[in-house]
Amino acid sequence: MDNIDFIVLKTLADWRALGRPALLVTVARTWGSSPRPVGSIMALCADGSVIGSVSGGCIEDDLIARYRGDAGGPIDTWHARSGVEVLKYGIQADEAHRFGLPCGGTLELVLEYNPDPMLLDQLIRRLREGRLVRRTLSLDDGRVTLVDSVASDILAMDARTLSTTFGPSYRMLLIGAGQLAEYLATMALFSGFTVTVCDPRIEYTRSWAVAGAVLSHDMPDDAVIALRPDRRTCIVALSHDPKLDDMALMEALNSEAFYVGAIGSRRNQDARHARMIEYLDMTKAAMSRLRGPVGLFIGSKTPAEIAVSIMAEIIAVKNGVPLTKDLDVRAAKNRIQLQQDENMCGLVHS
Repeated sequence: MDNIDFIVLKTLADWRALGRPALLVTVARTWGSSPRPVGSIMALCADGSVIGSVSGGCIEDDLIARYRGDAGGPIDTWHARSGVEVLKYGIQADEAHRFGLPCGGTLELVLEYNPDPMLLDQLIRRLREGRLVRRTLSLDDGRVTLVDSVASDILAMDARTLSTTFGPSYRMLLIGAGQLAEYLATMALFSGFTVTVCDPRIEYTRSWAVAGAVLSHDMPDDAVIALRPDRRTCIVALSHDPKLDDMALMEALNSEAFYVGAIGSRRNQDARHARMIEYLDMTKAAMSRLRGPVGLFIGSKTPAEIAVSIMAEIIAVKNGVPLTKDLDVRAAKNRIQLQQDENMCGLVHS
C-alpha cells in the first residue's frame, strides 16, 4: 500500500493530466493543538472530489465550498487561477469552534492553484524510483523546483518559499511467516508501509494470506542484502529460529535501517546477544541497536496484541518519539519479577 502523501500526489497528478482544475493544500504552520501535523496535504478537484486531510473535516468542507464557488465567488475565476494563497483558520475562538479545532488551535494553510502537471508527473516518477525529493514552492509566483534529498527534512517555510520533502513508502521486512507476522504485516500495510515477508520454510508460507505483502522464499540474510535497507526501512525477526534470524539480524544491524527488532524472551535475547558476539563477531555497540524483547509493554498476550505493541514501537521510533523505561518490555518485566519475588519472600517469612 502506498503512503498517503503519494496517494494524494498521484491523484492530483491524474486530475491535472486530464486538464482538470485542482488545488493542493499543505499544512504549513500550526499553533497550539491541531488535528493534523505540519506537512499534511490534501488535493481538491474542480468537481469537489477531495483526497487527503488537513483537519477533522470542517476545514475541508469550507475549502470545498470556497473552491466550487458555493461561498459566493464566481466558479470560473477560481478554476482559472494560478499561484499561491495562504489561509489561516482558528485565529478567533469562535472560528476555532466553527471548524472543530481544539481550544487555541490555529492552522496556516498554503493553497497551490492548478499545479504544473508535468512537474507533478516528474515528482511521481522519482518517488516510484524510491528517491527522496525536496519540493520547493515559490510563494511569490507559484513556481516549483524539485531536487533529490538525502534526508527526510522537516517542512520549512519562510516569507518566500515553502519546502517539503516527499519520499517513497517506509518499508518493513519480516523474518518468519507465522501468525504474528500476518497481524503485523496487516497493520504495517494500513499504516502505509510496503511489506516483505521472508521465510524459506514452505510449511509456513503455504497458507500465507495477507494480500499486499510480498512473500520471499530466500534465505533471510540474502533477503536483507537484496532489500538494501535505508533510513526508511525496519526489520523484525519473528521466526524464533536462530538459523534464520541471526544472520539476517547481523546484516540488518550493519545497515542504515531505522529499526531492527527480534521477538523472544529476555533470556532468549541475552543468549542471542552472546551468540552473535561470539560467533558472528558482532560488537556490543552494534548489538545495542537491536530492540528486544521487541515492542512496547502493554501487557500483550495474544499474537494480535503483540503485533499492536511492535507496530506502536516502530511508529514511535519512526516519528522520533522518546520511549520511557515504563514502556520498555525488559524493564517492565524485571519490575514485575522483582515484585513477585518480594511478595513470595513475604509469604515465606510470614
